[in-house]
Amino acid sequence: MLRIGVDLGGTKIEAAAVARDGEITLRRRVATPRDDYDATLAAAAELVADLERHLGYQTTVGVGMPGTISPATGLVKNANSVWLNGRALDRDLCARLGREVRFANDANCFALSEARGGAAAGAPIVFGVIVGTGTGGGIVVNGRVLTGRNAVAGEWGHNPLPWPRPEELPGAPCYCGLRGCIETFLSGPGLARDHQEATGEARSPVEIAEGAAGGDAAAEASLQRYEDRMARALASIINVVDPDVIVLGGGMSNLTRLYTNVPRLWSRHVFSDRVDTLLVAPRFGDSSGVRGAAWLWEEGRAGNE
Repeated sequence: MLRIGVDLGGTKIEAAAVARDGEITLRRRVATPRDDYDATLAAAAELVADLERHLGYQTTVGVGMPGTISPATGLVKNANSVWLNGRALDRDLCARLGREVRFANDANCFALSEARGGAAAGAPIVFGVIVGTGTGGGIVVNGRVLTGRNAVAGEWGHNPLPWPRPEELPGAPCYCGLRGCIETFLSGPGLARDHQEATGEARSPVEIAEGAAGGDAAAEASLQRYEDRMARALASIINVVDPDVIVLGGGMSNLTRLYTNVPRLWSRHVFSDRVDTLLVAPRFGDSSGVRGAAWLWEEGRAGNE
């Protein structure tokens, strides 16, 4: 029997029917109704209903979400899709679907997918990175998600950028209420903001990457700043978690130069004589979120234990 995974992103909501071996057999996507909680619930529920109409039976549903369900309140916290914060997302979606649904942070779902048959298959400790609309992370140890006492394990995006340079201080305001968070530098909007501040040009991350590839010196400088910041940020993770593999996901993971340039830069910040950690591209790309979400039913309580 297939299982349904839902990836509740800030830009798109995707649902897929996933086999036990991880193969996706059906997939549906819609744009996320930004700033509208009820419409977001309705869109996710309709995607599930549409898949089940095609399958001809009701199945389990797992949801990868921005932020997490607070163990203290039962409400969403830390979501960069801020209209979800303070809402009883799990209870509300369960009520709409008329069954239990399991939830985990989207980066946890991504890391789980890549640790199980993906780019980090077989690695004992995997750190999965999401660098897209926001910046998040998830940790998988021996094939299981590490959630932590406060359900925030892996949330590196809301630590300050390590070893900041004078021109990086105090840093841009973050939606979390602080300044200078890693997210404000390494998300796609963070790269676009940095480039605009340096050049006065409003360009998307894709346009910046295309410009650098075409010899645009200003775009190249923006990407070099980005790579240096990612190297510092990931070095801090290596110093604490010491993962075997770091897998990049999200839109920024499509910058293939990161996989060569960032490891060249992080060694000076890692407290070791050499760094054997691998930095790899995802095997399943933006399908990893739904794959990991579908597998939450094999994760006990979906990383919210």
